Order: sequence, then structure tokens, then C-alpha cells
Amino acid sequence: MNLLIRLLVTAVVAYFLAYVLPGIHFDGFGAAIIFAIVLGILNLIVTPILKVLGFPLTIITLGLFSLVINAMVILIADYFVDSMNVDGFLWAFIFSIALSLITSFVSSALTRGDN
Repeated sequence: MNLLIRLLVTAVVAYFLAYVLPGIHFDGFGAAIIFAIVLGILNLIVTPILKVLGFPLTIITLGLFSLVINAMVILIADYFVDSMNVDGFLWAFIFSIALSLITSFVSSALTRGDN
């Protein structure tokens, strides 16, 4: 059940950010749900591989390269989800930061009530 709530939170936040950020486009809320599922799968499979390959750059940049890895994962998700469009790397970068921050805040607010 927790996984379903996290996917729904990610979809809602991504759909909201599409209205705020002009470089992110979804065809509808269904596209945001598909994006959340694809992003979850990519975070499970692709992100660890990219983090291992980018580890030296992450060390050199004191962890900031992990933000670039997150943006690359957003662009990969854009490639797989036809009903989503990201207008470039900069928008993917901004979107990934905003999505991470807002999703973390909302998830922590939702789980705080469970204790």
C-alpha cells in the first residue's frame, strides 16, 4: 500500500509541476501516473548503474553530479513515456530537483501522521 501511495504522490506532484514549469508537458493525469511507474522502475534499475559509473565525478563534485544523474533519469523516462515531453536537459534538471524536494516533503507529511 505504501508503494501505491508513493506512486500516486509522485504522479500528482509531477502533474502539478507540469503546470508550473513551462518546459514539462503531460497529455493528462494518466500520463503522469505512467511516468511515476516508469520513474520508479528506472530508479530501481538504471539509477544504481549510473551512480556506480558516475561515482568518481560524484566524489570530485562533492555529490552534485547526483543531480545530473537524476536529470538523466528524467530524460530516459521522457524517452519511454510518449505522452510526456521534456524540452531539454535544463528543464529535466529543474524538474528533477523540484520533484525530489516536493515529493519528499509531501511523503514525510503523510507518513508523519501514521506514527
